[in-house]
Formats: sequence, structure tokens, C-alpha cells
Amino acid sequence: MKFVTFINPSGEMRAGWLHEDRVVDMEIAGSGRLPSQMLDFLAHANEYMQVIAELPVSPTYHVSEVTLCAPLPNPGSIRDFYAFEEHVKTARGRRGLSVVSEWYDVPVFYFTNHRAVLGPEDEVVRPVHSKKLDYELEIACIIGKQGRDITVAEADDYIFGYCILNDWSARDLQMQEVQVGLGPAKGKDFATSLGPYIVTKDELERYRQGDRYNLTMTARVNGEELSRGNFQDIHYTFMEMIARASADVTLYPGDVIGSGTVGTGCILEHGTERWLQPGDVVELEVTGLGVLRNTVKKGGKDVLSSNG
Repeated sequence: MKFVTFINPSGEMRAGWLHEDRVVDMEIAGSGRLPSQMLDFLAHANEYMQVIAELPVSPTYHVSEVTLCAPLPNPGSIRDFYAFEEHVKTARGRRGLSVVSEWYDVPVFYFTNHRAVLGPEDEVVRPVHSKKLDYELEIACIIGKQGRDITVAEADDYIFGYCILNDWSARDLQMQEVQVGLGPAKGKDFATSLGPYIVTKDELERYRQGDRYNLTMTARVNGEELSRGNFQDIHYTFMEMIARASADVTLYPGDVIGSGTVGTGCILEHGTERWLQPGDVVELEVTGLGVLRNTVKKGGKDVLSSNG
């Protein structure tokens, strides 16, 4: 199934799922047995999936009647990992650095701003002090069950589904702040895109190859393909990431785990100075997960200069 969050014709944000070219409002379809918001649904996902299995097909709207939002607009947290070796090698190589041996010891992540989530077709405001805006082509898994100290063998049971993630990056701000030994922070703080929907695990089984999926990942800017990779090339699996993230910590339904950028999956890796500009349209496409499209918008008020 493909789960969505949408704005209905009355202007209300609701959760549901897609049925061909129709959208089902889960609360209406469930006659009150299902919640109206995606985070509430994930809190009891196994129970609610059983309710859905018993429902007749009853689409509520045509997809053209609604506005799709981020499928999970209010995640409890977003941990973004650094799990593709090609990206690590190339991105660090652009800065004259090699891959540190510790990268091969454990999967590492940073926390990004879970209150700055965007959805399909949303505008991404370029930070006013940045001239080097970049996209990052990633996949995210959505946690669907609470757990702590989860083993690699158990971890797949905690995944509800997957979606595309764009980890927008202001490279000039990022490179400045990491010199201090912390970060990234403001270089990533302003936006993360998720969408266009959450795909349940069963829909990806046709692409499974062992503990990975054979999913082609591409990125286009203004229609021109700039990135192409495959999810099966990831060094650390999502199961390994979940085990690392949950060590000594509780993961909750609605937490998001990002894969990190696939090889070639950002402008930084290409060594060009043609960074994203206002008006640019960025499309990330992943086999089975759809297309996540956003347009870049010029930044707003400068609060750091003496002129305000």
C-alpha cells in the first residue's frame, strides 16, 4: 500500500492511502475506527492494518482534488545516516580527505530538523547566506513499532515502510561549521523533503535481493539527469542502521531513518560549481517509491547583517 497525508477540498490535513488514481481518507473509510493523522496511525500500525484489511474499497477523492503533503509531516525524529561508501569516498575526496577507518566500524548518523519537513511540490527556500545549495538523493525507512536495543535480525520487523528523502544541504554553511568540530547543523537545518508517499514493505518484495533491494535511484534538475545509483550498493543495511540507532535508546513509531546519499547523488560529488538556483526544479525518483519534486525559492530576510 501507498500511504499519504493530504489536504482535502475543505482545507483539512488528513491521512489515507492511494487506490489507483484515487485517495482514501482513512478516518472516513474506517467509520471512526482509524485515525485522521499519519503519526497516530503509526502508533498502532499493526492493529490498524488489520482494520484496513477488512474494509471494502471506498475511495474518497480523486487525486486531482487534493494536495499531497509529506506523508509523515510531523515525525518524532529524523536520524540521517552516511551509509553509501561511494558517496563517502567521493564527497570526502573533493575536500582532499580519505575515508577514515572508523566509518567501516559502525554506521554513523546525525539528527536533522524534524520540524522542517517538506512534501512533494513544496518550495524549498534557499538559506539567505548560502550560495551553494545542494540536493541529496536518499531513501528513508519509517519506524512502525516501538523498540530498544533492537538486533540486526529483529530490525526488519520494526520497519513500516519506505519513502524518498531529500536531505537539502547548504554546502558553504556546512563546510564552515564542521571546521569547528560539530555539525552539520545550519547547513542542513532548513529543510528535509519526504514523499510522495510511504510504501509498505510488501510492495518492495519484488525488488528484494538478499537483505537489500534493487532500486534504481535518479535525480534530475530542470529535467536533466545528474545522478544515478542503486540502493543495493549501500554498505550498511537499514537493519544495521536501526540496530545502531536503537542501542541504549528507544525508537518510536514515526521516527525516520535516512540512508544517506547514494553514490553520485548530489552536486558536491560532481565537482561542479553549478549549485541550485531559485526556480530550479529538483526531481528525485526511486524504483517503486515514486517521484519527489520540489522547486527552489530565493531566501528571505537577512537577520544576521547589521541592516537586518
